[in-house]
Amino acid sequence: MRFAELDWQETPMGAISLRRRLDPALKVDVYEVKLDDDFLMSSLFTVAEIELARLGLAVTPGAELDVVVGGLGLGYTAGAALDDPRVRSLRVVDALGQVIEWHERGLLPLSERLTGDPRTLLQQGDFFALAASPEGFDNSRRFHAILLDVDHSPRHVLHPSHASFYTPDGLRRLAAHLHPGGVFALWSDDPPDDDFTAVLGEVFPTWQAHVVAFPNPLTGGESANTVYVAS
Repeated sequence: MRFAELDWQETPMGAISLRRRLDPALKVDVYEVKLDDDFLMSSLFTVAEIELARLGLAVTPGAELDVVVGGLGLGYTAGAALDDPRVRSLRVVDALGQVIEWHERGLLPLSERLTGDPRTLLQQGDFFALAASPEGFDNSRRFHAILLDVDHSPRHVLHPSHASFYTPDGLRRLAAHLHPGGVFALWSDDPPDDDFTAVLGEVFPTWQAHVVAFPNPLTGGESANTVYVAS
């Protein structure tokens, strides 16, 4: 079948849909997620999502790591985190129970791997509200790394309530949920943003903006995302 809508549901954020289509040029199945008319993610473009976990955990110290991923999506950041043998627990927070349900139903290529790994906990919740709360993600427990891929970028957020997270106060509240020396890493669809890196510098002693380039089969050229890593 060249096209199949695997799920469509109304949510408080709009209508979310998961579809699979056969790309005639690449001859591969492509999984896509839309929120109303906005494309959120595609399995054609997963390099930077994987690099979010790889780059973030590469500078995270420790022999055993407890990790939070904000945004489940197609599961590529979570899957890459599980590739690090030091990860002993992985808590993946997503606002939409429908997305978690897709993986529990095995609708996506990485679903079985994520749900079958005893280190993984899929948690429905508002990442930004949890990050801002004193209790954090698990009864004031601290984590070694927090990896975030929800908004398009710090400037282009999916909901206005997310904007306060990308301020010095918002990031300080997040940092309170990290162990000393812990790492915060963020995916962005935009080029490196000097204003946001200045905000990172107010909160974290060290930070770096990595430009992650990858081939774009739709244009025949190259595209790029940004991964910020702060510790």
